[in-house]
Amino acid sequence: MLFYGLGDAGTGLAATQLGFYLFPFFTGKAGLPAFIAGSILMVIKVWDAINDPLIGWMSDHTRTRWGPRLPWMIGAALPLGISLAAMWLVPSGNTAQKTIYYLFMAVLLMTAYTSVNLPYAALSTELTEKTSIRTRLNAARFTGSILAGLSGLVVAAKLLSSSDAGYVAMGRITGSIATATTLISCWGLAPFAKKARKPVERTEPFRLQVRRIIKNPLFLQVIGLYLLLWCGLQLMQTVSLIYLEEVMKVPIELSKWIPIPFQISALFGLQVWSFFSNKFGRVTALYWGGILWIIACILAMLLPPLNPSSSLESLFTLSNYEGLKMLALLLIILCVGFGASTAYLIPWSLLPDAIDSDPEKPAGIYTAWMVLIQKLGIGLSVQLLGVLLSFSGYKSFAQCTNSIGCPEQPISAQLTIRICMGLIPAILVTIGLIRMRSWPAQGAPLKAISS
Repeated sequence: MLFYGLGDAGTGLAATQLGFYLFPFFTGKAGLPAFIAGSILMVIKVWDAINDPLIGWMSDHTRTRWGPRLPWMIGAALPLGISLAAMWLVPSGNTAQKTIYYLFMAVLLMTAYTSVNLPYAALSTELTEKTSIRTRLNAARFTGSILAGLSGLVVAAKLLSSSDAGYVAMGRITGSIATATTLISCWGLAPFAKKARKPVERTEPFRLQVRRIIKNPLFLQVIGLYLLLWCGLQLMQTVSLIYLEEVMKVPIELSKWIPIPFQISALFGLQVWSFFSNKFGRVTALYWGGILWIIACILAMLLPPLNPSSSLESLFTLSNYEGLKMLALLLIILCVGFGASTAYLIPWSLLPDAIDSDPEKPAGIYTAWMVLIQKLGIGLSVQLLGVLLSFSGYKSFAQCTNSIGCPEQPISAQLTIRICMGLIPAILVTIGLIRMRSWPAQGAPLKAISS
């Protein structure tokens, strides 16, 4: 459990920092327009999705004394750290030259990311046949991921709250952490990976892979849920700092620290929902967490902004209106994190059931397709964010008339940010909950699909 939990630390750290900071970094530090920033994020996710089936297939057919998964993780650990650090540099040149640089680094980063994360994710199905242990493995996985993401947010908040010059140092520190935790996980998992269930030794063309997943209704249900929940979560993460600073008027000295309560709440939620799932069922846990998440989204959309002239001291004084609004904002952030932690745990806990309903149990193929479809959806969602912000009149720093900061965003842009932070995620989560009404009850036999 310990070493498996460390395995997602590097990729979880990368995903957290990219999710929270990359869009504001592109528009606020690198000076890219919102449409281009959203397009780069879409390319990141689309390429990440395209390479998933290939690496999943190659991982299934890798044969070593340590099993098929660990060699991929070991080989990609150093490239993951290097490319993660390089992503936070601002090259010289015009907008086109910067765009080319970030696209190139994104391809390197996402290739290394997938080479670590996809083989690692397949191990949760292959290490054990027991549902309860698989749920605990996934809880350990996302505990490690959120702890690593939390450490990355602390580093980022410390370095960025006073100056934007901390991006380079942040990249170097987090890149080193990503490489080290991946290698330590591989060292600890090696004895268990040797004994893990091996994938079926057969080559399956792309067309047959598509037929396989289409014929598996449980997998279609899981991937639909995962797609909806993660599109909502990714949209909230991407727009969250812009929402805090330019809509809620949270001072920059404070805004960079607010994602930390979200991570802490999500970490606590993982432990609660893991226990709740084993006691009352995974779908029941999903419903309770999803409902809390939806309510928090709506409240985040409707919460009035802080007074820009308020001092930091007044924001933490509950005897005035501004302090109460700040408290409400923090409570909403905590509720979002606690409810959204089900998006980490539940879909991956349900995936082994879908894999087990397939007589051949090709974990690598199903894991790859789950991640592929999810990333394509996320790519489209962040591109949609860039398009919506551009059409709403959102102004990046490249469009500002002074170097100190941008003028206040227009009302149309602020309304769009609120909708992306609240209404759209709430709708996506609601649809996800509705889709799961027909999931088999806990302990019910799974219907096997025909081969």
